Order: sequence, then structure tokens, then C-alpha cells
Amino acid sequence: MTDNSQPLEDETAQTGTQLQTTADDTEERPQRIMLVTDAWEPQMNGVVRTLSRTVDECRAMGHQIEVIHPGLGYKTFPLPTYPEIQLAINARGDIARRFKEFEPEAIHIATEGPLGQAARGICKKWGLPFTTSYHTKFPEYVHARFPFIPLSAGYAFMRWFHNASGRIMVTTPSMRDDLAARGFKNLTAWARGVDIELFNPDKRRVNGEDVYEGLERPIWVNVGRIAVEKNIETFLKLDLPGTKVVVGDGPQREELKQKFPGAVFPGPKFGDELARYFADADVFVFPSWTDTFGLVNLEAMACGTPVAAFPAHGPKDIIPGSGGGFINDDLRQACLDCLEIDRAAPRAHAEKHSWKQCAIDFVENLTPHPKPERRRFWRRLRRQKSLY
Repeated sequence: MTDNSQPLEDETAQTGTQLQTTADDTEERPQRIMLVTDAWEPQMNGVVRTLSRTVDECRAMGHQIEVIHPGLGYKTFPLPTYPEIQLAINARGDIARRFKEFEPEAIHIATEGPLGQAARGICKKWGLPFTTSYHTKFPEYVHARFPFIPLSAGYAFMRWFHNASGRIMVTTPSMRDDLAARGFKNLTAWARGVDIELFNPDKRRVNGEDVYEGLERPIWVNVGRIAVEKNIETFLKLDLPGTKVVVGDGPQREELKQKFPGAVFPGPKFGDELARYFADADVFVFPSWTDTFGLVNLEAMACGTPVAAFPAHGPKDIIPGSGGGFINDDLRQACLDCLEIDRAAPRAHAEKHSWKQCAIDFVENLTPHPKPERRRFWRRLRRQKSLY
């Protein structure tokens, strides 16, 4: 296929009209936003919940959003060690077509997978500004599963991917500082929200029923993917009274069930039932060192359940000073300290984190085209024979 995109790049370079943000674009108005993500429904994880809720809130504010995701009919293959995650391939031509038809003002690339890399390549070739977000500590995840791959290699890839963007949205100030020290640029914090209607103290012991009926208290619960990078084994090894419960599924579930017969593994839970598992617990335990935020921490707090965690990125940003939990290098001590917390305190802290504010912050972090240049850009692009 002949590549006819070069004249477009030459024209913007020669005229000095590279597509950048101007002050006129900071005014509040509906925008056309293209979101590209390798993680989307029916996957159930913090990244998908964050993106889907942000999309819903943005649309409620009047923005037009098109989402490019693996479920659009692309050929897919399962991510190694994460078979429930399907990665789309050979999608670059279709992504280019969707860009041209939608004419987005702002483009956000949420993940570093095949779709994200294809969209990044198109943006770079066409001179389109875009933003990215850093959702997971990818180098640590890879190193935990494949120890022969050094962290330095993972971070080199992540710098290459993200530093091309106009702005990198990260979950917390401490994560921003950590990435800056590793050579990442144009970083800004993008906090998360929580559904305070679904996750609510009223879900505790509904009609006098307890989802942990018959289990010795206190109940220590963890919710999430049961995988090595989540460090769940450290939680299960703690010398604590009562019963440890691990809600969810994942490749390490059967191994941990065999290794810790005293723990309870009720499987994955969703919606109201999941909220009840949060609400009926005494303490939520978050042993992960690799998450960048840990949305489940806010979901537990919204149910009135205090959180015990290591001083990792995410917990150390939202727990200290909240009254809703404790962080400590001694996770057992943090767990025991949480038993003394008034359950009204975690709820009060969670109420400060709305999905609407999350969406507002997301839009403010985007870098849309100036409107006049945007029109000229897409008009020139339509004249080209090749999309990419």
C-alpha cells in the first residue's frame, strides 16, 4: 500500500501549525473524544471500571465519546497468563478509518497493548496530539511472572510508549513522583472515583443476613484477581484471629486454596452481592505492592469497612489522614489497628471521591486540537488516498 500521509506531516511542520492546545480550548464545552483501550467490558477489573464510568460521566456532561476496544470484531488472542483478557491485532487500518470518520478533538490512549500501540503509531504519523494514562505497574507485573525480564526493560518500554504523549495521567501524586524519577515526562494526577450508591454501609447484614454466616470473626477480606503480582499469599500467611476470605478468581486460586485450607475462597462476586462481601467484612486487607491505586480500597471504604495495606502507591495516598484505615510495613499490625476504627470514618472519606469529579479531571487533562486547525486537518486528511 502506498503511504500518502507524508504531505500532511510536511504541511503542518512547514506552516508551524502543529496541532496543539490553545487557551480557547480550555473553556467548558462538549468535546469529541476518542478513547482507545485494550481493556474493556466484559473484563471486570479496576481499569475497566474506571474507564467505563468515566465514559458514562463524560457522556452525561454532553461530551461525545467513541471507544475503540477489542470487542469491535477484531481478531483477538488471549494474553499469556491472563486468558480472560483478549488482545486485538491487525486493527491499525480500522482505527485509522474510525479516526477519520469521527474527527476527534482529543484522543486518549488508555493502555499499552496492541490497540494502544496502533493508535499511538497513527497519532505520531499524522501529528495528532494525544494523552495516555498509566493504570498498572506493568514492569512489576511482568517481572513478577517472568523474573528473567528485568524491571529496567519494562520501564524502558513504558517510557517509550508514554513520553510521546502530551500528558500522562497517573493515579496519585506519589505515583507521579515515582515515574518522574524514572524519566517520565508531562505527568499529572488523575484520581479515581467510587460508586457510593452501590457500595454503601446499608449493604451490611441486609435483613439480618450475613454473607459470612458461620465463619469465625473477625472477617478479613481481600477482593480482586488472585494472581502472584497481587501478593495475596502474604495476606494469607498473616497470624490473625478469625477468618481470611479471598473474593475473586485467577490463576493462583487453586494453588492458594490447597496451600491455605483455613481460608475461604467464595469465587468472583458482582454488583450488590460484591458490595455485601465488602460491607459484611470487618477489615479489608490490600497486600499488593504493584497496583497504582487499588480501586477496591475505596469500594471497601464506601461500605464502611476500614482498609489495611502496605505503604504502597495508592494506599499511601488515600489512607493516611482519612480515618478510614492504616498502612504499615507490618501488615498484621495495620490489620489489628483497623479493628478499632469507627465504620463511619471510611464511609465519610469515600464520599469525597465521586466519578463525576473523576470525569471532570479527565477532560481537563486532555489536549484537544484548536477548532480552526482541527477542521483544516481533517479536510486535508480526507483528500488523501491512504488512511495510514
